[in-house]
Amino acid sequence: MKKLRRIIPLVVIILTGCNTSCQNTTNVNQLIPFATGFTNPVCISNAGDNRLFITEQTGYIRIVNPDETVNSQPFLDIHQQVIPGGEEGLLGLAFHPQFSENGYFYINYIGVGDSSHISRFSVMPGNPDVADPQSEYKLLTFHQPYTNHNGGDLCFGPDGYLYMGFGDGGSAGDPENRAQNPMEYFGKLLRIDVNQGNAYAVPPTNPYYNNADTLGEIWAMGLRNPWRFSFDRLTGDLWIGDVGQNQIEEIDFQPSASPGGENYGWRCYEGNQSYNTSNCSPSASFTSPVYTYQHNPECSVTGGYVYRGNAASPFYGYYFFADYCSDRIRTLHNENGTWNMNEFGQFAGNNFSAFGEDAGGTLYIAGLTSGTVYSVVNEPTSIGKKPVASSPVKIIQFPGSNKIRIETGFNQNLNMQVIMYDASGKTRFVSSEQGSDYEFDPGFLPAGTYILKLVINGESIIRKLIKGL
Repeated sequence: MKKLRRIIPLVVIILTGCNTSCQNTTNVNQLIPFATGFTNPVCISNAGDNRLFITEQTGYIRIVNPDETVNSQPFLDIHQQVIPGGEEGLLGLAFHPQFSENGYFYINYIGVGDSSHISRFSVMPGNPDVADPQSEYKLLTFHQPYTNHNGGDLCFGPDGYLYMGFGDGGSAGDPENRAQNPMEYFGKLLRIDVNQGNAYAVPPTNPYYNNADTLGEIWAMGLRNPWRFSFDRLTGDLWIGDVGQNQIEEIDFQPSASPGGENYGWRCYEGNQSYNTSNCSPSASFTSPVYTYQHNPECSVTGGYVYRGNAASPFYGYYFFADYCSDRIRTLHNENGTWNMNEFGQFAGNNFSAFGEDAGGTLYIAGLTSGTVYSVVNEPTSIGKKPVASSPVKIIQFPGSNKIRIETGFNQNLNMQVIMYDASGKTRFVSSEQGSDYEFDPGFLPAGTYILKLVINGESIIRKLIKGL
């Protein structure tokens, strides 16, 4: 490896808070690489503690620790049970609200025979970092007629019930009109009670409970391929990103006061435009999306979350979503009854596949092809953190030298971690130290743009470094 001769001199940088830095072609906002090296990450979850769980489409669930290290042993390995690739594989993960007591979690995967499986698993007794692959208890299984439009997301709502999203069964144009068929699971959002019944029970508050003409599990219908839905942790509102057919991507919204039963229109409507209205109900019977956007060069929406981390953040209360093809991230929020969209940024080379949040409300996003999980909004919260005091932290690079010195301004031992990422998000240097100052020499790294992340007593500080020849 060619040795780096010098770093472009840096002036003293005063850091007083959490900054973000990542490649961004629109220069609006930035992302922070959080963890990398994943294979087709499709889901980001938390279990109510300080860990983050990354679901890989290939059949693995991996744990990222608070220090951003990834456990070498998967939390769950069922790769021999799943059919990976395309739109199949291990697609969703949700932890029981009482996971810390019962150790239950639920997954959605495509297995042998192109069937969707909703299954419960348990952690190993005495080891919350490893699940028992033999503990599978199947709640629901049904055959998928085609290999695409499987949906696959699932999460617990604020009511404690498990919600599951399924696509229209696949092919193109919903040829059998399954999304509008009340006697099929396809193109629906389902709602079940996993704490009652044999495998599960249908909640009596479901809109079609004991309805002979509609499956009782159905909470909402008329979806093409709901690729990620979530609940606002503050208000309980439900947000759905539904992938379009040829022209339109849509965001659907259900207020927390809704009794369910919404029909979002597919295949009668694609977004807010007619698609195939033969034998369809009047347009007034459908619930329109709150936001749509056109294809070319965009193609597939990835639904996200409402940011509820730091209440002082300008993004607090904004819904984040992305497009898989363009790698563009946007936000939505409602002002006086009007839905407003804002561009957050475009980050090429990722194919964003999933958003997620940790127990404290920090927002993350995963790139399917980059294998990197980024922090989207990383403004410090008071949850589980010991804040860096008001005295500024300095990063000093000495002219004519490769060395970088970090001075915290404290006269006490601090827990410090220094991490350097390259522009692709790959970790290139990690060091954990205790003290008030730290000096290191990254001269072994090649020229390029790097992200320096300091974690001091649990609070992150980020700065971009450019290294010359």
